[in-house]
Amino acid sequence: MNVAIIGVTGLVGQMFLKILEERNFPIENLIPVASEQSVNKIIKFKNKDYTIVNIKKAIDLKPGLALFSAGSEISLKWAPQFEKAGCRVIDNSSAWRMDPRKKLIVPEINAKTLTSEDYIIANPNCSTIQMLVPLWPLHLKYKIKRIVVSTYQSVTGTGKEAINQMENERTGNVGKMVYPHLIDRNCLPHCDVFTKNGYTKEEMKLMNETQKIFNDTNVMVTATAVRVPVSGGHSEAVNIEFEKDFKLQEIRDILKIAPGVIIKDDPENNVYPMPLYENGKDEVFVGRIRRDFSQPNCLNLWIVADNLRKGAATNAVQIAEYLTKEKYL
Repeated sequence: MNVAIIGVTGLVGQMFLKILEERNFPIENLIPVASEQSVNKIIKFKNKDYTIVNIKKAIDLKPGLALFSAGSEISLKWAPQFEKAGCRVIDNSSAWRMDPRKKLIVPEINAKTLTSEDYIIANPNCSTIQMLVPLWPLHLKYKIKRIVVSTYQSVTGTGKEAINQMENERTGNVGKMVYPHLIDRNCLPHCDVFTKNGYTKEEMKLMNETQKIFNDTNVMVTATAVRVPVSGGHSEAVNIEFEKDFKLQEIRDILKIAPGVIIKDDPENNVYPMPLYENGKDEVFVGRIRRDFSQPNCLNLWIVADNLRKGAATNAVQIAEYLTKEKYL
């Protein structure tokens, strides 16, 4: 099939190319799309050269699938036009996530809700994806009442300019400031913009998207999202309160066979997930598995994943693979 990548020059767009090639996704023709200043530039995919086109030209080339990672404004304007052309869209922005008419998909959790009628499919927020992959099988067993999550998020979640800011600060160079403060040797409790209720949009995404993906408005979530001077992936300290009590060995047994989850939990030997080592991997890594003794039925987990892979590109490609398997593509 013809596959368009909207925002191909960005961090996620570049990761789309990498993941599609690694997973050998069936592509007859690649249609790379970027802003006007990148049009006519050449990119390589599977040792073949492709010319970047603008988004209008991409529709004329009749893709069967479009992977969007160019921001909400582009998605809101152009995704419906791709849909009208008979193209399925998997969108990595926040544009469609909370639209009740659109599915918000983590394949390990709710891919089976997709039907042939779904033409615009939302890819969840990176922090939400990695938190829910291991929590879903626990929710099925013990029923989650409440989640308290603190995130430690990589600068790659902001984009190339954020990486540049951090590298400039480390080398003493003066450059563009993406963040309102220095990021190197610092932590910013400020991911995305603040809303009127005092939470940032990133924190609200964790709350709202969890309920939609789980299809359960009784799961309460509170979040604090923090940007840290790391480039390898996102980390999360997650406290979960269940309706039912649990045994720690049961938790381990469930996570051991959970799709997309790898346990790294041997603190006596200093083994636990870290973004430095989970960078470049597609799985979600879980460690520091321990009971919270301050409250009944509560569990603490430390969760790490590569935010550009499972938190973005890999999740989207897995959705596309499901659509292909079900012959919706």
